[in-house]
Amino acid sequence: MKINGITDIFFDLDHTLWDFDRNSELAFDKILKLNNVEVDLQEFLTHYKAINLQYWKWYRDEKVDKALMRFGRLKDTFTALNKTVAESIIHQLAEDYITYLTDHNYLFNHTIEVLEYLSDNYNLHILSNGFEEVQTKKLIKSNINHYFKTVTNGESVGVKKPNPRIFHHAIEKANTSIEKSIMIGDGFEADILGAMSIGMDVIYFNEFNQDVEASIKHVNNLLDLKKYL
Repeated sequence: MKINGITDIFFDLDHTLWDFDRNSELAFDKILKLNNVEVDLQEFLTHYKAINLQYWKWYRDEKVDKALMRFGRLKDTFTALNKTVAESIIHQLAEDYITYLTDHNYLFNHTIEVLEYLSDNYNLHILSNGFEEVQTKKLIKSNINHYFKTVTNGESVGVKKPNPRIFHHAIEKANTSIEKSIMIGDGFEADILGAMSIGMDVIYFNEFNQDVEASIKHVNNLLDLKKYL
């Protein structure tokens, strides 16, 4: 069923349009070799993904800052691997990761097709918790920057999703209203519950088929957005 009255669509970027896991794996493969850190990449990633999620939650809740998150998630991963790595190397890895993360910019299947389709009838925006300098590079290097009227990130606003302030800020920046806006993202707490808390419509990008209330609109791939928009 098509949703009526929507003029502005706010997309999360990582894990929704930009294939973060794939691009991140390629970056880690490069920087671990560059710094002569010998680990099994898949075992490293298994630990890192869980630890990184926890650090992002702490970052959203303002329990850690950017520098501590970038260092701590790597240090804790090596601890989980029982791998001793000098702190100087961990700091270098943290810097190299940000440097090389956008060397690869794979998007989710059908991203361009869907953005082309939606941009004919809607104003498109990015609303992300990611770091400002990195998110800008991702948009430009993946050649999707031109689809978006505004880009809002937590670092520039001073609060992160699901804080209601960032949603109000993004809507004001886009010169629209809650009633005319919809949020699309993969983060159930940050994107979906955050947007719903201010009365904003949502579509949950439920790539991994998590259990979700029937009342919440969700899609398993980006093409399914055409059912609603």
